[in-house]
Amino acid sequence: MARKVFFSFKYEDVSRAMVVRNSWVTQGKEAAGFIDSADFEKVKRQGDDAIKNWINKQLEGTSVTVVLVGEKTCNSRWVKYEIDRSKERGNGLIGIDVSKIKDLHGNTSDRCGTMPTGYAFYYWNNNEGYKNMGSWIEKAAKEAGK
Repeated sequence: MARKVFFSFKYEDVSRAMVVRNSWVTQGKEAAGFIDSADFEKVKRQGDDAIKNWINKQLEGTSVTVVLVGEKTCNSRWVKYEIDRSKERGNGLIGIDVSKIKDLHGNTSDRCGTMPTGYAFYYWNNNEGYKNMGSWIEKAAKEAGK
C-alpha cells in the first residue's frame, strides 16, 4: 500500500531533510510537509493561524508523520504542533536522527533529543535509513491502525 507521509523538521535542517525526503520519493512514494523557504516566509507573515492551517492541510491524507530530529528540532514550536496534530489525527509517528547527515557544507551537528515516550526512534546513518525507512513507516502505520 502506498503511504502518504508528512515530514516534520526544523527548517535549519532542510538540507538533511531533503536527503531523507528524496530517498522516499525516489522509491516512488508520496511526501507532504515540504515548503520552499520563500513560500514559508509568505505564510509566516500571515500569522500563526495561517501556519497552523498550512500544517493541517499538509497532514490531510497522511497516515504517518516522520519527525526528522536535528540540532534545533526540540525547540521548534511548529514541530511540536505537528507532532500534537499528528497524534490527534491518529497518524503513526516515528523519529529519525538526521544530525549526522552532512549538510550542504559537509558538516554534521548534534541532536537535541529523540521522540516522546512510546514512539520509535531511528538513526538515519547507523540504521541504514535509505534501505529501512519504508519498513519503519509501514510498522508505524500498522501500529496506528492505518
